Amino acid sequence: MIIFVFDNTFEGLLTSVFEAYSRRVFPDALFPEGEPLPLFHDEVFTVITEEEKAKRVWRGLQKKLSSGALSCLAQCWLAEEAETPMLLFRYIRKAIDAPRSIETNFADPDVLEFSRMWKRVDWERLRMLQFIRFQKAADGTFFAAVEPEKNALPLAIDHFKDRFADQPWLIYDIKRAYGFYYDLKEVRQVTFEESSREGHLVTGMLDESLMDKDEKLFQQLWKTYFKAICIKERLNPRKHKQDMPVRYWKHMTEKQ
Repeated sequence: MIIFVFDNTFEGLLTSVFEAYSRRVFPDALFPEGEPLPLFHDEVFTVITEEEKAKRVWRGLQKKLSSGALSCLAQCWLAEEAETPMLLFRYIRKAIDAPRSIETNFADPDVLEFSRMWKRVDWERLRMLQFIRFQKAADGTFFAAVEPEKNALPLAIDHFKDRFADQPWLIYDIKRAYGFYYDLKEVRQVTFEESSREGHLVTGMLDESLMDKDEKLFQQLWKTYFKAICIKERLNPRKHKQDMPVRYWKHMTEKQ
């Protein structure tokens, strides 16, 4: 077994592809740095991420894939599934080696799984658009917390920038400890040191002392409205959980 060890970044993945073609040695597995390796293996090669090498591979892919497929490729990286690096490596290799586009060759198991992985990431993005709930802080900033299965928050940010362009907001991914802050001019990525994280960056709910004076009232009005429109005779808990996954309830005002 030939193993490539890389820094677990998309640029590192592209650099791994470059090194594989350069060395004419293709890995059987890709492992992030620091992850335990299998007991039995033939060779381990550590990939040093280089921007220029990654760009060369990307330019090569631009000649083989449509802009839509390239976008899906970048989005698939956000799936953060155990098989993601190796699946994307095989997909890229097949795209480069094939005489024609492989985008719709769903008879190929890697192309089919690539499509399914992209759909899982995009579905996570759509759910965030539906289920993110903001809370207004005393300083006027609107705060929302998420814990998505896939790292799809970057894919949803443009929507919130367009939709809520007239108010400052912070959307924070508790699971990955980073977020995006909009200050009425631009969006920037933010992180907080573990020692400096306040309670709402851990629980996802603003403490009453940090809330705007009317926020508690608005939350109660929303809960009352949600309860009023619910028709008890037509309750379908199973369908409800399919449409609104339970893992999102933790940060939804109407579910508190």
